[in-house]
Amino acid sequence: MKNIIQINELDNIVVALKDVSEGEVISIGTKEVTLKEEVKRGHKIAIKDITLGGDIVKYGFPIGHSIVDVLVGQWVHTHNIKTNLDGIKDYTFDQKLIENSYKNRNLTFNGYKRIEKNVGIRNELWIVPTVGCVNGIADRIIDRFKEIVGKLTIDNVLVLKHNYGCSQLGEDHIATRTVLGDAVKHPNNGGVLVLGLGCENNTMEDFKKSLGKFNEKRVKFLISQEVSDEIEEGAKLLVELYEIMKSDKREACNLSELKVGLKCGGSDGFSGITGNPLVGKFSDFLVAQGGTTILTEVPEMFGAETLLMARSKNEEVYNKTVHLINDFKEYFMKYDQPVYENPSPGNKAGGITTLEDKSLGCTQKAGTATVVDVLKYGETLKVKGLNLLSAPGNDLVAASALAAAGCQMVLFTTGRGTPFGSFVPTMKISTNTQLYKLKPHWIDFNAGSLVEDKSFELLTEEFIQYVIKVASGELVNNEKNNFRELAIFKSGVTL
Repeated sequence: MKNIIQINELDNIVVALKDVSEGEVISIGTKEVTLKEEVKRGHKIAIKDITLGGDIVKYGFPIGHSIVDVLVGQWVHTHNIKTNLDGIKDYTFDQKLIENSYKNRNLTFNGYKRIEKNVGIRNELWIVPTVGCVNGIADRIIDRFKEIVGKLTIDNVLVLKHNYGCSQLGEDHIATRTVLGDAVKHPNNGGVLVLGLGCENNTMEDFKKSLGKFNEKRVKFLISQEVSDEIEEGAKLLVELYEIMKSDKREACNLSELKVGLKCGGSDGFSGITGNPLVGKFSDFLVAQGGTTILTEVPEMFGAETLLMARSKNEEVYNKTVHLINDFKEYFMKYDQPVYENPSPGNKAGGITTLEDKSLGCTQKAGTATVVDVLKYGETLKVKGLNLLSAPGNDLVAASALAAAGCQMVLFTTGRGTPFGSFVPTMKISTNTQLYKLKPHWIDFNAGSLVEDKSFELLTEEFIQYVIKVASGELVNNEKNNFRELAIFKSGVTL
């Protein structure tokens, strides 16, 4: 294994692939550089002298500027770099579409074809609370249901717990109702019990109306305050749904029916070298099959947004992308928060320095495909291909937003590791082999081998086949651990 990598020939830094010591000599082509200090794995090393104010270049783009003179062989990080970014910007549409190199292979996965013409990759029975007050009741209903039916012949039964549905106003109230409605109509469930309390803002009557058209045989409703024994009544309704779901069978479905969310968290200096580029290649592959991917985490597009804008299908999509970026910046500014203070302590410890550094790595998950549409928070997919979605960088909120938009699974790259899962399969992809070996009960796939012994072509094919297996029923670790979360974006007042 090499000890450093230069990602782009224009870069004036390299990334350490392992811990390197002061005095150690590294080779870049025919040039040799002697390290002036110890540099940790994933961190950056200057390979050219950079004067005060000069750009630090990684991925072929500036990721900030030096705040002191930086010498060849020095560690480059937060102590000597500052972001180049600032507030709201004006943009110009300069379309630069990239031809997709993948061809349609007519591959299939085994999924559940729903009456609504959607396809699920799981056949689960869900309780969706209209308000967080009934989360505990939902647990008791499931316990009673399991006592009645014994061994399950469906994939799972679970509660989509959340804290909202009451004491909310305006956009927050609408967002909660919308995301819960998205979950009710999600194809990964074969049946849903919508469970209410009876006095919440998110009334059952209004919630039903907001659903629009839905499969009445597979969605039941219960208001806890209106019955004497909500546990028995709820369990009875779950049994009715279960009897219908038992007949559901997996069938061969074309990959064009697959909708996959793209997410990263706990990123490190390897994220933009291994995990995110691998997911980007998968995204391009799936789009070539007629399938769909969604990139979100808008704050982690800041600094790389013009690359996405240039790939807009047309000027309408470009304008939506501009609003996506600037609206989120205005959200930060509304609360007097810095727009560009995004990398977390874990990110920085892993080698990520500025938001440009993070964003240029993060957006690689979207590959090079054309951006065909931009979704507001809570909106569901309308157009196949690469979509952008408005949601924050927070792992649980963003992954839940991807699931609510219609994704049957989420691909989640990480260099630091995280155990959580959204309410759809949330596949963890390690950016380095050390994490994969340390946390096999968290991590599902290792992209770290890309800097060791695997080519992109070979590992991409292995990854494609693994995603197909998961879509066909193979469980990922968050499912095995029963780590399932629903987190709803909140921005306003709580009563």
